[in-house]
Amino acid sequence: MTSIPQIRINQQYSRIGIDTEPGHYEIKQPGPDQQYKTTPSRLEMESPSGELSIDSSKAWDALGIGSNYRLMDTIVSEARRIALQGIARRVEDGNRMADLTNKNDPIPEFAMRAFDDLDIEYRTSAAPDNVSIQYVARKPNIQFTPATLDIQTKVNAPSIEYVRGKLDIYLAQKAFIEIIPPEMDLKV
Repeated sequence: MTSIPQIRINQQYSRIGIDTEPGHYEIKQPGPDQQYKTTPSRLEMESPSGELSIDSSKAWDALGIGSNYRLMDTIVSEARRIALQGIARRVEDGNRMADLTNKNDPIPEFAMRAFDDLDIEYRTSAAPDNVSIQYVARKPNIQFTPATLDIQTKVNAPSIEYVRGKLDIYLAQKAFIEIIPPEMDLKV
């Protein structure tokens, strides 16, 4: 039996190759520029001295060695008191002498009193509170100024750059058709 010649056909499809690299953004932003200025806190304190006053004039007067002005004032006051007592006594003595019903003779008694000492008391009484002490405290003056901080900030703008991607399209495989005819016997 004879064979029927056959045509052989080989076919290959074309193939397209695509290489891609996507585009991207490059964003750079330098940090902000900052300047700091500080003013330190300040504390001012002033403490005025207190005042101490001591008055010992009453103690000196009690000892009888006070100021001349006070001593003279005391003597004048005492002389006035003694003079008033003397006037009162003279009036009383005159009344006694005028009393005719009195059988006693008051004149010798008056004569004896003439030699009495006049007691002028120029000293004051001694007491524990004759020295007066006073202290006046002064409050401290405190002023506080708080610290300050001044910040100056300058924001730097971002740097934005776009890097393009790439797209490469190429023919990876050619299309072809191969037709192979049957072998023929040429000897006939």
